[in-house]
Amino acid sequence: MGLYLALGDQDAELSSADVKAAFFQTLTQLGSRRRVLTVPPDLSRFHSRSGELTRNAFEFYGDALQCVLPALGTHSPMTPAEISQMFGDMPQDRFRVHNWRTDVANMGEVPAEFIYQQSEHRLDYAWPVEVNRLIAEGDFDLVLSIGQVVPHEVIGMANYNKNILVGTGGQQSISRSHYLGAVFGMERIMGRADNPVRRVLNYASDHFLNHVPIIYVLTVVGRNNAGSLVLRGLFIGDDVECFELASALSLKTNFEMLDRPIQKAVVYLDEAEFKSTWLGNKAIYRTRMALADDAELIVLAPGVKEFGEDRTIDTLVRKYGYRGTPATLAAVKNNADLAADLSAAAHLIHGSSEGRFTITYCPGYMSKAEIEGVGFHYGDLAKMTARYDLANLRDGFNTVNGEEIFYASNPALGLWAFKQRFNPNT
Repeated sequence: MGLYLALGDQDAELSSADVKAAFFQTLTQLGSRRRVLTVPPDLSRFHSRSGELTRNAFEFYGDALQCVLPALGTHSPMTPAEISQMFGDMPQDRFRVHNWRTDVANMGEVPAEFIYQQSEHRLDYAWPVEVNRLIAEGDFDLVLSIGQVVPHEVIGMANYNKNILVGTGGQQSISRSHYLGAVFGMERIMGRADNPVRRVLNYASDHFLNHVPIIYVLTVVGRNNAGSLVLRGLFIGDDVECFELASALSLKTNFEMLDRPIQKAVVYLDEAEFKSTWLGNKAIYRTRMALADDAELIVLAPGVKEFGEDRTIDTLVRKYGYRGTPATLAAVKNNADLAADLSAAAHLIHGSSEGRFTITYCPGYMSKAEIEGVGFHYGDLAKMTARYDLANLRDGFNTVNGEEIFYASNPALGLWAFKQRFNPNT
């Protein structure tokens, strides 16, 4: 059918009652279903309202909602406590764990010629269309893919078919999509709904997933004038139109263009949400286009205890570090272990300042030697949080002891750029 629901705008504050009523109306329109699978994000997207929507789906379908498959990608499995935190009192026996290394089926292949074209002749590998076996072989008559559209470092704008093809993807599909984005250039992708990585995923959807009954349920979340998180939009559909509408609203809601570059940024990573630099480096990704040359980025990371949530990736980060694009490309060329895990290589590129600004990480559970060993500066968390008292900071520019800083309370919810650094046509 295409688009089922487009609700909200830049000024909307949709209540839980609004969302439930609109969602139930749409599900009624879809007709009776006997086997339903929901694919929401994990706790790293806690603010997406996906937990609430998944609970709504369970209330609507009851026992017909047979499985919940969090789209982990390469993230760690959710603990029972995290499931309860995000999804409430839903039966935990409905939840399945996606294993990106072992639990996928191959649906086809995007040809190397297409990747070569989209990468501007930088890459010549094919892209395997890998998804979790529940989606490929589970005989569900409805797959509800639920998540938030927000600017993203790998795919330009998060969600839509990324939730399926990467969130439940396999080692090769995740690695090669991430590497394509990194090699093409993160700053050429972020904030753009149309880009090479998205085109590859759209090709895969059009050619290999059109027989799977996927309905996309997409949210747009932002802050109101009081600083509270509110739901600005809800979009539901089975093709790209709902994503394009959500992306347009997300750019108005989540993308802040600054009149002057930031000299010093302080970014806070919520302890419950960010436990690794794999996730926490959103502090780098989302602010980099707003940072001046020789700026300082301070990352307050009380929950960070590791580099990669996957043990293999953690080992690779420790070995090669965040050394910049040329060093990482050379390492891929000369080292079989990194060449075999291109998602790790992409992450190393994404997490580097390329020598343009400094990054001071202030972790809760990692040592000075560990942080400096991967190329970051180390900051003492207690001293930094004493200097930059979060209770007295607001999102945006602040003055602290006569010094101007830019504060971001959650980098996952936005994207910032200095107007002169962002060219929408590149």
